[in-house]
This record gives sequence, structure tokens and C-alpha cells, in this order.
Amino acid sequence: MHDIHTILSADGPFAELIPGFAPRVQQQELAEAVAHALQNQQVFIAEAGTGTGKTFAYLVPALLSGQKVIISTGTKNLQDQLFHKDLPLVRQALGVPVEVALLKGRANYLCLHRMELALAEGRFRSRSEVADLQVIREWSGRTRSGDIAELTELAEDAPLWSQVTSTGDNCLGSECGQYDDCYLMQARRRAQEADVLVVNHHLLFADMALKGEGFGELLPGANAFILDEAHQLPETASNFFGTAVSGNQLLELASDSIAEDLREAGESGRLRSAAEHLQKTVKDLRLAFGVEPRRGAWREVKPLAGFQSALNDVDTALKELHAQLKPVAARGKGLESCLRRCEEMMLRYGQVSGDTPPDQIHWFETHTRSFSLNLTPMDVAALFQAQVSARPCAWIFTSATLAVGDSFEHFTHRLGLNEAKTQRWDSPFDFARQALLYVPPDMPDPNAYGYTAAVIEQALPVLEASRGRAFILFTSHRALQEAAGLLEGRIEYPLLVQGQMPRSRLLEQFRALGNAVLLGTGSFWEGVDVRGEALSCVIIDKLPFASPGDPVLQARIEAMRERGGNPFMEYQLPQAVITLKQGVGRLIRDVNDRGVLMLCDPRLGSKSYGRIFIDSLPPMSKTRKLEVVQRFFAQGD
Repeated sequence: MHDIHTILSADGPFAELIPGFAPRVQQQELAEAVAHALQNQQVFIAEAGTGTGKTFAYLVPALLSGQKVIISTGTKNLQDQLFHKDLPLVRQALGVPVEVALLKGRANYLCLHRMELALAEGRFRSRSEVADLQVIREWSGRTRSGDIAELTELAEDAPLWSQVTSTGDNCLGSECGQYDDCYLMQARRRAQEADVLVVNHHLLFADMALKGEGFGELLPGANAFILDEAHQLPETASNFFGTAVSGNQLLELASDSIAEDLREAGESGRLRSAAEHLQKTVKDLRLAFGVEPRRGAWREVKPLAGFQSALNDVDTALKELHAQLKPVAARGKGLESCLRRCEEMMLRYGQVSGDTPPDQIHWFETHTRSFSLNLTPMDVAALFQAQVSARPCAWIFTSATLAVGDSFEHFTHRLGLNEAKTQRWDSPFDFARQALLYVPPDMPDPNAYGYTAAVIEQALPVLEASRGRAFILFTSHRALQEAAGLLEGRIEYPLLVQGQMPRSRLLEQFRALGNAVLLGTGSFWEGVDVRGEALSCVIIDKLPFASPGDPVLQARIEAMRERGGNPFMEYQLPQAVITLKQGVGRLIRDVNDRGVLMLCDPRLGSKSYGRIFIDSLPPMSKTRKLEVVQRFFAQGD
């Protein structure tokens, strides 16, 4: 039995390997608890505050366990960091011969067959796409993994990626001429052989959903699962245990059918005509939703004039395409794949465009040019619990934000983990000394006209005192854009706004500038690590309650009310507390960091539930006086 406490002590291998490594009691205790859970095949839920060092705390026992362990993270960025940075370090420190592998979803790997198709067809929307394809082609000759994250010259969201990567729909599988050289298959083979495999939540749930339908395993059998950033799991589970069809999927099926018909020298033109008709009906259905991009409940659009006929037209066009694909599918593997996709799409489209099944939330979302039709389970607890029960091994869930106060009930209830062992570790940082909570006085009601303007007015003297070096986090894109306009020309510090460039580039600039003010929403509330003086102030405009207009939330609220529950206290409030804890976690990332957290929402003092938010935050000094904030920053200079 390895002495994990000693390994993570001042005399252990990490102290020799990492300059400035400091032993933390919280990290040692968490690592021992994880080792115990692995050994005894427990379901264990652990909240570890910022700075605990939870990654090493679960990697050390995982690598020493001798078990096959699957580690799942919240995002691909965290997955890459874990695999390329943290795992090699831990493996070196421990000196254990453990085989490790990284596996992502298929859309993250270059598909050689699709790249050849793109080169042959030349379907480009701009000259820059032609140049991008040449860059991809050159890179394909030197990459070993085919992981598109390697090719940093191209933006992560470059439109061309969808043409040179595969989906579950258009992959030819073992029938593909490039199967032996397929990067995805090579990654899956490495995954099967590894002792420790790093995946992400999307891939994990995709695998669970496939198994539920009786399909083959993407992921190898494991003795243990460690799920980091576990607070994201309920939402991810809802997406994957549901059913969805997007306009883009339908359009891709049509364009791939045309491309494969050309490839196999189709001459009659009937297949092309059917595919083009499907494209037209899909575009007409998008128009039937109305112009504005939005999310809404199915019942909002069902009565719209012409909507049902637009839905029926897509259904008819899909059947027409199927009728044309069926007699020609034997001409080539690509056409055969299109036929199979068309059959699956007809089935799914029938589900999402028909009547709403019981216990499902029926909703839609429209974008500028596309749309999605969705069925989401009302409750994923039973579905997720079934997955855990089907794999009787250690299941370890960890995050910096799982509990509300000291209670894990919200998290365990949503995933059906009511029998799990739970434990919390506070951050080892000295928040009382390192941080100050400022709640500005005299703020209007968050729903009042001019609220964002009031936030900016209150923020300006704080930004002056902090000399920039701030994140301002918003709960909506609309407030973010309004604030960007209000700040323009009013501060002497560089202003960075989410959407100006990819998130990673924005963060690089923020760190490099050292005195910037960054405006963000959504993705900037979590998974962002800026240590040191560059980030000395986090300003949050409102308590992050989910939008009451969201159709999925609305349906859950209605269902809870019908069962006699209290949706605000049982669901909306705990969810907002966890989100706030994530945002607050951006401020103090290191033992030497100092900073001010400014929470603008007056409900912290005016509503009884404000105390629940305050009690869930680290124990920092609190003030309502601007001069105390100014003095705090002056002392740090």
C-alpha cells in the first residue's frame, strides 16, 4: 500500500520535481479519500475548493491503483491540459509504468476520406477556405494523432473543419478505404490498451447513450470512473439522453447525397433533384419559425400559420430522398451510408416533429440560418443511476462547486446518487486576508430599466482603484453588449469583449496586457485560470439565475409545481448558487493572489435567500463602502 500522504508531503517526489510545491492538508486528505473509494468501489462525491490541487489528488491514487481508470473532464481544453501537462508530471513523480491515452469525439479528428472528398469537389465559400484546406493537407502529412487541436493556425470554429472531419452519420466505418490509417480508429485502439484514459463528458455520455440503444462501445470497460468538473454532468446528461435534429444535419445529408451521387457518376439527376428539394424545405422550415433567433417551447410554434405544412414538407422531402437513395445505394459505400443516415434521420425527425411524449420536454432553438428540434428528458436521475448501477465499480465525482452551503442534495438528487458518500474540503487559500467582497449600495432592482448602466457607474471607480486588471461577468449577452458600449472611451485601460476573437486568444491578450478589463458571459464564468496581478478584480452584474424564459427550465418548474414541490428553493436557487461559486472562483487562483469581488445585485441584502449565496462563498471580508475597496488596492501596491 502506497503512503499517499508522504507522496504529497514536503519530502515527497512532487516537492523535488515542482519548484514552489507546497503540501496541503486538503490535497492529502482528498487523495486518501479517492484511494479508499477506488479500493472499495465506492460512489464518492467530493467538493474541493480552489487551490486544493484536486487534479493531483485524484491522479496520484488513480495511477497507483493498478486499475483501468477512465477520467472525464468538462471541456476539451481541460482534457488536453490533463493529458499533456498534468499526467506526464504525475507519472514522472511516481515513476510508475502506466499506459495513458487521450480520446475525443470523432469530430476532433481529421478524416482522410472526407479531406479527399473536399479536395476533389472543391465546394468552397471563399478563397480563404481553399488556403485553409491546403494548410490542413500539409499538416495531414506530418501529424501522428490527427487531433485538430494540434493545428493552431486554423480557428477552432473554422467552417472548413466540418468538411474534413466525420460525424456518426457520415462515417463509412470499416467500409472506408482509409480505415487502416484512420486517426479516430487509432485513438480508439490506444484507448482500449491504456491503463488510464482521459475523455470528456460529451464523449462519456455519447457512449452511454449508444449503449442504451444497443450499439457497440466507444469506451473500453473500466474498473473506475473519475468525473472532474462534475457540476456540469446533469446538463450534459439531459442533452445526451434526449433526441435532437438540426437543420444543419438535414442540409449535410442532402449535400453529401449529391456529392456521393457525383462521385459514383449518377446520371439520372433524380437523386440530386430530391436532395435539392430537401435543402429547400429545410430553409423554408427555418423561415416558418420567424426571423429572430430564439429558444422556445414547442407549443409556441405549433399553431403558427404555415408551420405544420413546413414541418410536413421536410418529412415528405426526406421520404422522397430515401426513395431515390434506395435503388442506387449499392453503387458505393458513400451512397449506402447516406441511405442509412436518411433512414435514421426519418425516424428521429418523426419523433421530434410529432406529438410530445410524456416525461419529455419538447422545444426548439433557432439560429440565424439553422434550427434544432429537441426532446429532453424531464428528469435524468433514473437514467444516470441505471448507468452507474450497470457498472459496479468506483465512481468518483469532483468539482470546486457541487454543494450549496454544506449540502450536496441538489447535485445527488439530479443524478440519482442519493446513496453516495460525500465530503467537502474548503480552499486552503486565506480568503480573509487575500480577498474583499464589495456589495455597492443603492443599486436599483436587477429588472429595472437602466440596471446595466448603474452597474457600470458603480464599477468605474472600482476599475480606477484596481487599475484595470478586471473581469466583468454578465448573466446575458445583451447586458454584455450594452456594457461594452457604455465603457467605450470611459476607461484608460484596454477593453476586451467576448466575441471579438476566440476565447483562448482573448485570455492570452488579457494576461499579456496586464491591465485589461475583460467583459464576458457564459464560458468565462468557469474553466478560466488567470494567476497573479493581471486579474485582481471580478465584478458580477447579477446573481446568475437561469433565464425564466428558457423552455427546458420552464417545463421543469411546471413539473415540480405539479408534484407539490418548490421549484425556486429546490432547483433555481441551488443552480444559481453553484454558478455564482464558479464565477467567484476566477478571482483567487494562487496563494499570493489578492483581489476584490464586486457583487452588484442588491438582492444579496434585500431578499432572505441572499444569505444562502453569501454563506456559500469563501469566508472573505465584506464591505459596502467604496473607500474600503480603494484602501484594499492601495495596500497591495
